[in-house]
Amino acid sequence: MDYDQSANYIANRISGRSLPMPRTAVVLGSGLGKMAEHIADALVIPYADIPHFQCPTAVGHRGNLIIGFLDGTPIMAMQGRLHYYEGHSMEQVTFPVRVFARMSIRTLLVSNAAGGVNPSFRVGDLMVITDHLNFMPNPLIGPNKDAFGPRFPDMTYTYSPRLREAADSIAQELQIALHHGVYAAQTGPAYETPAEYRMYRTLGADAVGMSTVPEVIVARHCGMEVFGMSVITNQASDLKDGVVNDADDVVRQADAAADNMTRLFARLISIA
Repeated sequence: MDYDQSANYIANRISGRSLPMPRTAVVLGSGLGKMAEHIADALVIPYADIPHFQCPTAVGHRGNLIIGFLDGTPIMAMQGRLHYYEGHSMEQVTFPVRVFARMSIRTLLVSNAAGGVNPSFRVGDLMVITDHLNFMPNPLIGPNKDAFGPRFPDMTYTYSPRLREAADSIAQELQIALHHGVYAAQTGPAYETPAEYRMYRTLGADAVGMSTVPEVIVARHCGMEVFGMSVITNQASDLKDGVVNDADDVVRQADAAADNMTRLFARLISIA
């Protein structure tokens, strides 16, 4: 795929509006596109207009690239992402991240709607991702893209300790409660069975979802600093509690939590 063609198209649209080139990008997950409404002087580019970009089909993913200012800081935001379960290849799922790398994006903030595996989590809670478990195909499989990074990238500090510490300080100041935990990524599109929830919990996961990790792996391969956050939109269930998972409700719950996430991200982006 031609990353440079996509990057040049976006850069030309930005320069045409005399906007500064952002150095931070944000991926807004299911139902979290509401944050885009807070971006000032917004240049909205539909994915369909960008060479080689694919359009998402998942509920709550509008498919726009938005460039503007969030509390005065230049930002590039993906209003929706691609998922492996939609039938896209890992190359397509992570294509925008490599385009961002071509545009000298240094920091990537990722967000998602996730199921709460940790029994202490409640719907609407925010979880800072401290680490992940990957049950998807690794997006770096195949010939290494040497222009982006090494064959064997280190993943020890995948989620930036610096940005996690900053997020804690900001959240305390804004009186926003934060959890910390491990995010498990599975392919979907089926929600997890009760037995699978128990398995993820046993393996050390606190939340589970169907996205984020492929983008994070590629971002780290490209040398970006990464911060991740999950909105807990549904809870792990067993056969006794009668709870079922519903995609529309996931989007509603994410939308309700988006305001707090926006406040926190706006401050975090200013120091990223």
